[in-house]
Amino acid sequence: MEIVDANIVLRYLLKDHNRLYHESKQILERNAIHIPTEVIAEIVYVLEKVYNVPANRISEALTKLLDYPNITTPDNAVCYESLTIYNSENIDFVDALLVCYNRIHGAIIHTFDKKVQKLCRAE
Repeated sequence: MEIVDANIVLRYLLKDHNRLYHESKQILERNAIHIPTEVIAEIVYVLEKVYNVPANRISEALTKLLDYPNITTPDNAVCYESLTIYNSENIDFVDALLVCYNRIHGAIIHTFDKKVQKLCRAE
């Protein structure tokens, strides 16, 4: 199993450093790569908070990346749906993950966050 960290994906998506972009491109496009959910959350956070990328562009870019046949995540359904909810509901990506664990896996989510409570299905 080959795993990448957030910096590899960020250099690939941002293309802000020529050499590192090409190195990350080789890694992401030529290997069977696993991206942990925690790494996806870090990528979203950095793109949003450091680079001021809008949620719709983050969601679109990461969804395209996760569509690569050589890239896997711990739970594709949760990752894809979380990106959709993050974009459409104007909530943090980690909160969107919680909502998806509830919706997809029936997890009971204990939270004081009213928006997360509203989006989760009652059990």
